[in-house]
Amino acid sequence: MLEISDRTRTLGTENSFVVLGEVRRLCAEGKDIVNFCIGEPDFDTPENVKEAAIEAIRVGKTKYTPSPGMRELREAVAEYFSETRGIDVDPDSVVVACGAKPFIGYTILTVTDYGKGHEVVYPNPGFPIYESQIKAQGAVPIPINLKEGRNYSFDVEELERKVNEKTRLLILNSPHNPTGGVLSREDLEKIADVVKRYENLWILSDEIYSKIVYDKEFLSIASIPGMQERTIIMDGLSKTFAMTGWRIGFAANERLAEHLARWVTNTESCAAQPSQYAALAALKGSWSDVERMVETFKKRRDLIVEGLNSIEGIRCLKPGGAFYAWPNVTEACRLVGAKDSEEFRKRLLYEAGVAVLSDIHFGEKAEGEGEHIRLSYATSDKEIIEGLRRIREYISGNRVV
Repeated sequence: MLEISDRTRTLGTENSFVVLGEVRRLCAEGKDIVNFCIGEPDFDTPENVKEAAIEAIRVGKTKYTPSPGMRELREAVAEYFSETRGIDVDPDSVVVACGAKPFIGYTILTVTDYGKGHEVVYPNPGFPIYESQIKAQGAVPIPINLKEGRNYSFDVEELERKVNEKTRLLILNSPHNPTGGVLSREDLEKIADVVKRYENLWILSDEIYSKIVYDKEFLSIASIPGMQERTIIMDGLSKTFAMTGWRIGFAANERLAEHLARWVTNTESCAAQPSQYAALAALKGSWSDVERMVETFKKRRDLIVEGLNSIEGIRCLKPGGAFYAWPNVTEACRLVGAKDSEEFRKRLLYEAGVAVLSDIHFGEKAEGEGEHIRLSYATSDKEIIEGLRRIREYISGNRVV
């Protein structure tokens, strides 16, 4: 029998897309589903961005570009990073790719060697592709637990215990998926103090939600003195400009840029030229659509958090950024006799018509943290209100205790 590799057979996935497949199948069967599972803005891409891509196609700008990206786009990204992070970023330090996600794998490939025991520390719960790419590239995954009692910030003492001479990369994500937590300056300074002790320790700072922050200023660890040279800043336009399908992301680091670009050459060649022109128009044009979207997300955040906290058996911290709520449903599971959050998720989907993700989709449960689900509030007020109503009625109507 022809076999596939162990690496492929054990490769992880992004379960939001798996659950989305379930949702679409149920909808095709005529089921009415309120969908909180996918992290995608329900806004349209701004008109000036769409027009820039259309014009690029019309005049024949549909060819290869240099692997790092068009020079004018790299200049725009460098200017954007410099202004928003309070640092000086050179265009030659910037690389563009087909979305931000590829830079997770490219960075791991660039700073670790397969099979040498190099370790990568990453947040748990966290974006599931971190762990899957660490394993796929032959490094050792070391989760660090983000706990509810600390508002899902890093426990620096735990970080100190887990970092050693074999650690080659620390992944940060702020604002954070799935909890919506935002690292403070104090958090970042403490993390930086630990990282600086190790000569070969890089940071991948996943800042894809950097513009979706509600109650405090966004800060990048690259802005902490002495940290820019060892930080790979990763960002993109998918969330900020509602451009998930355009597949444009970028990263910046002076020393690693040429190496990241070589991985682009080896895999995707370059990002699509029309999409690069669209990204240029986004960065250089008006941000009014973005500002309106973020203000809407803030109102939705308040709506969904207040609603979740009004449901018996559920408690939810108020997220500081992104567009996710991460409620604790330990008591709700007990009330309806669900053994864990995954059983609760499935029952909500198939019996209540509400699609959410469970905590097992974002890593291993930390001891004592209980059960959690993730809801994306990148949807309408009407859908949020209806979804909350269904959850409330499901719990009240299915109590076993």
